[in-house]
Amino acid sequence: MSVKVLFVCLGNICRSPTAHALFQARVNIENMADKITVDSAGTGDWHIGCPPDKRAQKTALAHGYDMSHLKARLVTSDDFAEFDYILGMDKENLRNLKAMQPDNYQGVAGLFLTESGVTESEEVPDPYYGDAAHFEHSMSLIQHAVDGLLARIKRDHQL
Repeated sequence: MSVKVLFVCLGNICRSPTAHALFQARVNIENMADKITVDSAGTGDWHIGCPPDKRAQKTALAHGYDMSHLKARLVTSDDFAEFDYILGMDKENLRNLKAMQPDNYQGVAGLFLTESGVTESEEVPDPYYGDAAHFEHSMSLIQHAVDGLLARIKRDHQL
């Protein structure tokens, strides 16, 4: 049985694919790819089928992460039947997820940073309208959170 994690942001081209790539890399380093499945999606449909934003890709590559193979997709109600963790990057994403969430969902639908044990910030700010420093800040928050999320999943699922 695999634990399934879905990262969600607005367009699925900046924050959620960054979290997807970083968390997948961490899962791979821990040799847990057979135990943890990772994906990402967006609540808006503007970029479906597109690769991550070039600035997000550049920032990720500068830190040793390649996410060029990822393609944006829309989060769907079916994701609640598929994923154990559905983690929004900010409160607006979480509100959109909660509006879609079926009453019988047994998984965790929450904020990525909060669910990862990060206490200095609840949200990963959207860097889309910012500059390189905004992408770097988002990367830093995500890097800080992936270890906490992996530790939680290992603990909660006895992996």
